[in-house]
Amino acid sequence: MSIPQLIISIVLFLVLFFGIGFLLNMILRSTWIMAFIYPLVIIWIVNDARLVEYVTQPAVAFSSIGESVFSLQPVDLIILLSGFAGAIISGVVIKMLRVRGYQMF
Repeated sequence: MSIPQLIISIVLFLVLFFGIGFLLNMILRSTWIMAFIYPLVIIWIVNDARLVEYVTQPAVAFSSIGESVFSLQPVDLIILLSGFAGAIISGVVIKMLRVRGYQMF
């Protein structure tokens, strides 16, 4: 992956998950909802196990999470961490807006 692609991907994931997190936090009136949901979404995307396998074969499904995450390239981890940073920043922004008196929905 080239440097311009990496920079665009980082900005894209940061802005994308900031926006999704901001909307979810505003609608559900919970400050950190996206910060909790984001790791679950990433595990669902990265891991090859189906959702049913987490219930029927939890040992196999959860052990494969570590293998899947550690097999990612450093570039992929940087991009995913930028998305997590966007989710956390959305929680901070919502919290700051509520402290300053803005009532969203």
